[in-house]
Amino acid sequence: MTGQRADARRNYSRILAVAEAEVARHGAAASLEQVARTAGVGSATVRRHFPTRQALLEAVFQERIQALCRRAAELHRTEGSRAALLEWLHDLVAYAVSARGFADALTYEPPTDRPDGAPDSCGAQLADAAAPLLAHALDDGAVRPGTTFHDLLTLAVGIALATEHYTEPSVQADRLFTLAVEGLSPSP
Repeated sequence: MTGQRADARRNYSRILAVAEAEVARHGAAASLEQVARTAGVGSATVRRHFPTRQALLEAVFQERIQALCRRAAELHRTEGSRAALLEWLHDLVAYAVSARGFADALTYEPPTDRPDGAPDSCGAQLADAAAPLLAHALDDGAVRPGTTFHDLLTLAVGIALATEHYTEPSVQADRLFTLAVEGLSPSP
């Protein structure tokens, strides 16, 4: 944002603050026009800063994406590749359940491990951060061979979207996450 006029920086900050509140209330379906009205700017100003709904959602969730990336780096330095990967994946599920619109924002990602043309997208940032965790777990034989980051992202997003209308979505999400990790069969 350096190099922008002071009023453009203020508009960006105001739009982003309003968008965060609107997305918290309405999820990914938050109205860009409502964001513009509440921020006191025209819809063209919103679109100049955020040309697509996805761009706005990515900006809204950028701080948490960075926190998840830092968490992946911390966990990569710990022992137990499977436990580290599962702890990070659980953190991702928990955030996707608690932040309205986040799971929807991740569903915009194409079904590949590395979205083309979107190296700074939420999914690409998470993929870069989780890659060492997943590679370590794969090398250790701690997860099923052939498991991809996109598999893990699909699992997290699916759990979040499937539980969002429950009275206690985090409780149901934890249950489904455990079921996915441990499997359907009872322990011997």
